[in-house]
Amino acid sequence: MISLDTFGDLATVETGAFAPKPTTLTEGQEEAAVGLWSSPDGRVNIGVWECTPGRFTGDRTKGGEYCHIISGTATVTNSDGSGSRDIGPGDLLVLPQGWTGEWVLHSHMRKLYVITSLPE
Repeated sequence: MISLDTFGDLATVETGAFAPKPTTLTEGQEEAAVGLWSSPDGRVNIGVWECTPGRFTGDRTKGGEYCHIISGTATVTNSDGSGSRDIGPGDLLVLPQGWTGEWVLHSHMRKLYVITSLPE
C-alpha cells in the first residue's frame, strides 16, 4: 500500500533550533530546517527551511531544488553575476541541478523545499 502523506499550514511547522549557517557571508546568520518526507531511495527530500537575513552561497551541483517561498524576501543571483531574481511569498524558484550562486535574504525567510538528485 502506498501512503498518502499530507502536511498542513507550512507557515507554522516547527523547524527546530537555529544553528549557524555554514555557507554564510554574514556573521551571525542562522538557519533551521525540518524534513517532512523523503523518497525510499533518498533521491527526493521535502522539508521546511527558514533563515535569518544575510548573504550566503548556494551550491546545487549534486541536486536540483524547487523553493516555494512562504514568507520573507530575497534576491538570488547566479555565480557568474547573471540571472538575478527577486523572490517573495508565493513565488516558486527553480534551481536546476548544476546551479551555483548567492542568496541575499532581505528579511527572515521560510520556504518549502524539494531537493532532487540523480543516482550516483
